[in-house]
Amino acid sequence: MLSQLERLTREIDGRYASDAELTFAIDYVRSFNLRVQTYQRLQELETTLVQQTYTKMRSIDPSVFSHGGDDLSAKWKRDTLRVMRYVAVAVLMDDTETFRERLLLWFQTIMRAFGAQRSCNLTYQVLQEVVKQSLTAPQANLVCPLLELSRRTLGTLT
Repeated sequence: MLSQLERLTREIDGRYASDAELTFAIDYVRSFNLRVQTYQRLQELETTLVQQTYTKMRSIDPSVFSHGGDDLSAKWKRDTLRVMRYVAVAVLMDDTETFRERLLLWFQTIMRAFGAQRSCNLTYQVLQEVVKQSLTAPQANLVCPLLELSRRTLGTLT
């Protein structure tokens, strides 16, 4: 939303916006209650969502949180909570672009430096499944595209 407003401000430069140019704002207002409810639900469930994802990932691959003999579970949980909080804000603000630019591209560099793409791929794949089980379908439809973007950005091997 903010990115779209900034872009619109630059594009209209001294004129009124057309109805077509304002469509995104109208859509945002229409979806605002759902966005607030989804944001609040993510806030309420974040620990549960992360724990369920952790448990499911461990059952899929018991070694997924180990690297060189170190247990990376606590770091994984912190990182996953961080992404979830940014996802919640992106849902609330309807701003995928800012989410991608301010978190994912920066975080991608870190995950690649540590070779964590496999873990990221599995994390955001499983987290989407957990979200679909825990949120209403309309709420999950707002959250899962951001989690899929996270999976593709952070979990892709290069």
